[in-house]
Amino acid sequence: MPVLTRLIPSPVVVDINAGALDGLAGLLADQRISASGKLAVAISGGSGARLRERLAPALPGAEWYEVGGGTLDDAIKLGDAMKKGHYDAVVGLGGGKIIDCAKYAAARIGLPLVAVATNLSHDGLCSPVATLDNDAGRGSYGVPNPIAVVIDLDIIREAPVRFVRSGIGDAISNISAVADWELSHRETGESIDGLAAAMARQAGEAVLRHPGEVGDDAFLQVLAEGLVLTGISMSVAGDSRPASGACHEINHAFDILYPRRSASHGEQCGLGAAFAMHLRGDRETSALMAGVLRRHGLPVTPGEIGFTDEEFVAAVAYAPKTRPGRYTILEHLDLSTDQIRDAYADYAQAVSS
Repeated sequence: MPVLTRLIPSPVVVDINAGALDGLAGLLADQRISASGKLAVAISGGSGARLRERLAPALPGAEWYEVGGGTLDDAIKLGDAMKKGHYDAVVGLGGGKIIDCAKYAAARIGLPLVAVATNLSHDGLCSPVATLDNDAGRGSYGVPNPIAVVIDLDIIREAPVRFVRSGIGDAISNISAVADWELSHRETGESIDGLAAAMARQAGEAVLRHPGEVGDDAFLQVLAEGLVLTGISMSVAGDSRPASGACHEINHAFDILYPRRSASHGEQCGLGAAFAMHLRGDRETSALMAGVLRRHGLPVTPGEIGFTDEEFVAAVAYAPKTRPGRYTILEHLDLSTDQIRDAYADYAQAVSS
């Protein structure tokens, strides 16, 4: 019998440590990503400008592009501007919006992307997806994985702590997302990729069960690694399924129904995941999630992010419409509004005790 294997699209380099940014130029040269130093670097106007001042002496051949925002138009403009040069690679230096714009622009002009994350707000830093605002709201666009990922824990600690908290919620929600994938496999026959599911679940479990705090290097290391592994799991699956289930449907519903009031992606996903685990009858995991979210300063009830109970019930009822064709615990139970209201009351009592 032949031995069959598959190639997994993943970064050539993942460098996560304190001071990693200081070795960026050497990493690019050593890994033959850009021996000449001809780089197009996308940055924000805020923290990116300060990092440019720090990094410019080590990257004399780089040209710097300030990104206006996180829209599809911004990404297209960035790609159009970059294609006039002759670069070895694109570097996205910043948070999620900057990296997503850089991903899209790099794909548009056929260059590899180096993702240099300045915060850990979500798992998109190493995923094969660029999430960008467009005229219809927000879209997800398929792009190649970054060729390298650099995360300097010193830089991560300088960012507002809300970004770390958001990343925690997004990582922990993997556990609920994989449970939804397995549910769909049992109920609808949807195929499941065991490797992708294992990677995403273990990334979430590592963050969920780590005893550290948001400012600890050891905890930030595990969180960063978990977010990178989650991104790779989506590449393995060829889909966002390993990291997106009822938790993300609820998040999208918040964004659609209350666009001017929605909280961070990770806050909404973490809350959605804890509630989804409660719905599927796994009260132990739901309680554990709620306890860990609360310990790290994330919300476990809608009131903690400025929503009423009724607004949360409305978001859960609307959630299945955000991802037509995706089967999760919400589609499986197909609860009426009154049943969602009762389930939430039960959940709220469980997490308050």
